[in-house]
Amino acid sequence: MFEYRLIAQCPETGARAGEFVTPHGVIETPVFMPVGTQATVKAMTPDELEGLGAQIILGNTYHLHMRPGEDLVEEAGGLHRFMNWKRPILTDSGGFQVFSLAKLNKIGDDGVEFRSHIDGSRHFMRPEDSMTIQQKLGSDIAMAFDECVSLPTTPEYSREAMERTMRWARRCHDFHSREDQALFGIVQGALYEEQRIECIQRLEEINFPGYGIGGLSVGESHAEMYRILDALAPHMPQNKPRYLMGVGFPTNLVEGIARGIDMFDCVLPTRNGRNGQLLTRFGKMNIKNLAFARDFTPVDPQCGCYVCRNFTRAYLRHLYMAGEILSARLCSWHNLYFLVNLVKEARRAIIEGRFPAFRRNFMENFMEGAYLND
Repeated sequence: MFEYRLIAQCPETGARAGEFVTPHGVIETPVFMPVGTQATVKAMTPDELEGLGAQIILGNTYHLHMRPGEDLVEEAGGLHRFMNWKRPILTDSGGFQVFSLAKLNKIGDDGVEFRSHIDGSRHFMRPEDSMTIQQKLGSDIAMAFDECVSLPTTPEYSREAMERTMRWARRCHDFHSREDQALFGIVQGALYEEQRIECIQRLEEINFPGYGIGGLSVGESHAEMYRILDALAPHMPQNKPRYLMGVGFPTNLVEGIARGIDMFDCVLPTRNGRNGQLLTRFGKMNIKNLAFARDFTPVDPQCGCYVCRNFTRAYLRHLYMAGEILSARLCSWHNLYFLVNLVKEARRAIIEGRFPAFRRNFMENFMEGAYLND
């Protein structure tokens, strides 16, 4: 039911083009996955997401557990029917949100005790609870419960968290029973290469069908992220998908692909869109800038999205300054299209044997104008 097929690989960089078979369709990789935290990608309908090329979206285990609750989603027929999305869905484990959003009371080997960020109510989540929630949600891909360490951290605490993540991974694997749902393990180890390598090797002994790389894009520099990915790359299995969690800045996507990453997700395109920041091939654009008040050109003349084909920078600036809901919708729409199709272009370049040139050209163009409109 789940199979990763390697289609092409760049001999110079290790960038991969592949396919991952799921019950709700084949995912062409590398792929960028829009984040639908609460069973919706903010400001977008499922039809619009499909139209801009999204293949798979995310649901958030912690938030959906808090409301409306996994039992209600199961009663509705699962997450696909509940939100009317017919393509694949990945759910995260809830671990990152438990550690980052909720007020923690206690982290122990059995699980995490925390208070809800909504009403302060007390909850306890074990690896088995995360599996139960995700199985009721009915996603195609579930993630093992892990401890995501904030940075900076010591090698001693990173080791402790990595060991706990390993114990929880085994418990998730042993408890998980839904055959039409793939369970991915998560590699932890902060910025310590030896711990990261040890973690993936031990996860492979458990034999998950895919692996997430967690605990990056949490405050470290881009160079530090790339150092960890470089260290991990030779040790990641060739026949399984590799998922860099929570990463979506354009240069990080291209550099992650160059290091063999297959899957990405991030709230960046919708969050930045709501704040008037647009992504283009020539860097970031802050649409509230006065320079765009009488600019009647598209956001990105080379972009084929609905927004760039129909609206101007001046109009988008007007919507943003007026506080119109359409501003958040159109800016999010463009940003999602940009990232989804940037990764598709990278895939095409890998298959056609021109990825190094694609990478070089994109990086030069994007960084040249990255902050001109800040």
